[in-house]
Amino acid sequence: MSHVALVTGGMGGLGEAICIKLAALGYRVVTTYSPSNGSAQEWLTKMHHLGYGFMGVPCDVTDFDSCKSCVSQVEQEAGPVDVLVNNAGITRDMTFRKMTKADWDAVLHTNLDSIFNMTKQVMEGMTARKWGRVINVSSVNGQKGAFGQTNYSAAKAGMHGFTKALALEVAKHGVTVNTISPGYIGTRMVTSIPNEILESKILPQIPVSRLGKPEEVAGLVAYLASDEAAFLTGANISINGGQHMY
Repeated sequence: MSHVALVTGGMGGLGEAICIKLAALGYRVVTTYSPSNGSAQEWLTKMHHLGYGFMGVPCDVTDFDSCKSCVSQVEQEAGPVDVLVNNAGITRDMTFRKMTKADWDAVLHTNLDSIFNMTKQVMEGMTARKWGRVINVSSVNGQKGAFGQTNYSAAKAGMHGFTKALALEVAKHGVTVNTISPGYIGTRMVTSIPNEILESKILPQIPVSRLGKPEEVAGLVAYLASDEAAFLTGANISINGGQHMY
């Protein structure tokens, strides 16, 4: 029986690539989507026509009870969650001087509280079955900081603190917990940045001189979800084209 992989925010550029990669490797893939996403069914239909029978479940990742209902539905309709990819995230970029409490809360709730809300629902089952993978999608800006992103950088850095602590707790139960920190990836969000900014400010910081591909990040997620990655836990793996090394 194939493993069930649950990807939060799986309908975005990076999330879509992760879903496709895991499905190609035989995982039964379920993605969450925001209850306010009016194009979710359109996306699922498009993927179905491409040969991907993804299951989609509405979920507000900032709400604990919504996450509980989501995972319950997944377990009933697809089976126990073996792989959780915490990929959902938002930005509310501005300088700290201009940032409001609402801007701070929105990013922390979506990018960090969601990690607790989702992981809490699946961890007991993973440890009981003695196999599980939790993969938290952070960011290069959680490692090095970024101008105008105190909220985002704090949330993404906090994500890895969560990874390390939980990895220690569940290692003996056959469950791994890891973080990946992508740099600038060629998703719709990044490619919508004005070309002059990309060419003059962003690409010169990247030694490989290009944006990353969503498929490259998806390949890393697939490895961490595999049996071969059983000895890798508590890590933060950078995938940023050499932009930030430490």
